[in-house]
Amino acid sequence: MNVSQNAIVDNNFLKQDEQKPEVRKTVVFTIVSLALLMITVDGTIVATALHTLQHELHTTINWTSWTLTAYSFGFVLMLPITGKFCERYGNRRIFLISIGTFTTASVFCGLSNNIYFLIAFRVLQSAGGAGITPSVTGIIVNHFGKTRDRAVSMFGSIFPIGAMIGPIFGGLFVTYLNWRDIFFVNVPIGIAVILLSLKYIPSDPAMNKRLRPKKDHIGVILLGTGLLSCMFAASYLGGKRAELISPLFLSLLAIAIIALTAFFKHIYRSQNPLISPGFITGQGFGAVNLINIMLGGITQGVIALVPLYATNRYGINALNSGTLLVAEGIAAITFSTLFTMILRRTGYRPPLYFGCITIVIGTALLAINPIAKISPYLWLMVATFLIGIGAGAINPSCRNAGLQLAPEHSSIIASLRSMCLQVGSIVTIAVATAIISGSNGDGKIQADVYIVVALLLLASLPFIKHIPEHHGSW
Repeated sequence: MNVSQNAIVDNNFLKQDEQKPEVRKTVVFTIVSLALLMITVDGTIVATALHTLQHELHTTINWTSWTLTAYSFGFVLMLPITGKFCERYGNRRIFLISIGTFTTASVFCGLSNNIYFLIAFRVLQSAGGAGITPSVTGIIVNHFGKTRDRAVSMFGSIFPIGAMIGPIFGGLFVTYLNWRDIFFVNVPIGIAVILLSLKYIPSDPAMNKRLRPKKDHIGVILLGTGLLSCMFAASYLGGKRAELISPLFLSLLAIAIIALTAFFKHIYRSQNPLISPGFITGQGFGAVNLINIMLGGITQGVIALVPLYATNRYGINALNSGTLLVAEGIAAITFSTLFTMILRRTGYRPPLYFGCITIVIGTALLAINPIAKISPYLWLMVATFLIGIGAGAINPSCRNAGLQLAPEHSSIIASLRSMCLQVGSIVTIAVATAIISGSNGDGKIQADVYIVVALLLLASLPFIKHIPEHHGSW
C-alpha cells in the first residue's frame, strides 16, 4: 500500500470512527471475551487428556503430544494471514468464520477415532482460533471509541483465566465424563457466540475494493515455510534424544533461516506485502515486538515449565505443582485489571519497568533455594505470584503501545503481538526442555536455566525506553 492509499485509509478510518452507530459495549465485550476464553481454555485443556488419548486411540505418547504441538504450529502460521484477512474482508466477517471453523473442527476432534484424524482437526481448529484475536481486537478498536484502550487492556485478564480453568475442566471431563467432551464443550459456546454476534456486533463497513489489500501468496509461502521449519526445529530440541549437530535439526534450521530471510527481502520489495515491514521493525513497532517476545513470550515459557521444575527438583506432586500456576494466574488477572485502570495516568513505560523488574525477581527466586524454614512449595508460590504480578503489569502497555501507533491496522498488529508471544514461549520451552532432557531431568539444571532467563530479561530493560510513550486515551 503506497503513501496516498495510506492517507485515504487513515482519513476513512477517522471518518468512520466519528460516525459509529451506537454499540452495546458491555454485551459486545462479553461476546468477544467468551470467544477468547474458549480458545485459551482449549490451548491447555487437552494437556490433561494426553494419557487417556494414548490408551483409547491406541497410540504412543509422542503422537498424542502432537495434539498440542499441531495446535501451536497452526496457530502461529495462521496469525499473520488472518490479520491480513481482517483488513481485506472485515473484522466481523472473519470473526464469525473463525468461530464457525473452530466450532466445526471441535465437533470433528470429538468424533475422531484415530490419532491422525485428531491431529489434522486440531490444525483446523487452530486455524479458526488464530482468527479470533485479530478480529476481536479490530472490533473493539473500531466500535469502542475512547474506551477502546481499556477494553483492549482487559483482554489480558481473560487469558490467565483460561490457562487456569483449562486443566481443571480437562481433569473433570476425563475423570467423570469422556475425553471427547473436552472438544464437544466448545460446540454450544461457539453456537451461542455466533448467534449473539449476528445480533449485537455491528456489520463491517462497506469497503472500497480498490483499497482492499491484495493477496500476497509469495509472502504467505515464505513466512509459512520459515515459521513451520523454525517450530519443527524447536519441537525437535524438546525431544529426549535431541542433538544440536543432528542433520535433521540443522536442515530445519537452515530452511527456516533461508525462508525467513527471503520473506523479509520480499516484504521490503513488494507493493502489497503480507506484513508491512514498518509493523515489524519500524519506529516504535520494533521495540514493541521485541518486548512482546521477551517479557511476554519468554515469561509464558517460564511459567509453563514451573510444574515440571517443582516435581523434578523438590518432588512436589502433579496436583500441587499445578496449583502454582493458579497463584500466577490470580496475580496476573488482578494486576492486569489494576494497571488497566491507571494506565492513562502512568503512561506505557513505568508499568513496563515495574513489570520487567518484578518478573526478573520472581524468575531468579525460582532458581534460589528456599531460605530459613520456608517450604519449597510456598517459596515457589511466592516466586510465581511475583511473575504473575509482573505479567499483569506489562499487559495493558504491551497491548496498547502498538495499537495506538496505527489503530486502522489493529487486526494485523494484534496478530503480530500474538505471534511474538507464541514464538517466544515455544522457543523458550523447546530450548529449556532440550537442556533438561540432556541432564536426565536434573532440577538443578533447570534452576540454572531460570538464572540465564532472568539475566536475559534484565537485559531487555534498556529497550523499554524505545517504547512510544502515551498518556490518556487514544
